[in-house]
Amino acid sequence: MRKFAPVKNAPKDTLLPQRSTVHSAGYDIFIPEDVTIPPHTFSKLIPLNIKVYMEPDEYFGIVIRSSLATTKGKLRISQGEAIIDADYADNPNNDGNIGLMFRNDDDKPFVFKKGDRCAQGIFKKYLVTDDDVASGVRGGGFGSTGK
Repeated sequence: MRKFAPVKNAPKDTLLPQRSTVHSAGYDIFIPEDVTIPPHTFSKLIPLNIKVYMEPDEYFGIVIRSSLATTKGKLRISQGEAIIDADYADNPNNDGNIGLMFRNDDDKPFVFKKGDRCAQGIFKKYLVTDDDVASGVRGGGFGSTGK
């Protein structure tokens, strides 16, 4: 089952990701608040108030929208591609709330207005090795799969 949902206590006007066209691979993700990112700096971590459910052998990859990286500025997601694991939704630390940080590489501030499309996410299948022995269970939110 693949679907998006607002996290607990999300504002009532939270926008869930959606595709713009029939053949879009990516789901547009909307910024939940006004954000200004000064030149050559990182934004704060911005909780999007959404979570995503997917199949166990999938992840949800989030990348910057091409227009934000080229024609409208020089913006990127801080880690390149954000990877949301299938077991992240409903975790006990933050209910699976997806958060993003952006880096503004331009010489002028970048301004998001609440409701702007800030990124796009794509469901992706992945493989594991034949001798994989992973047995851990997620116990929390950001960074909880490693030390």
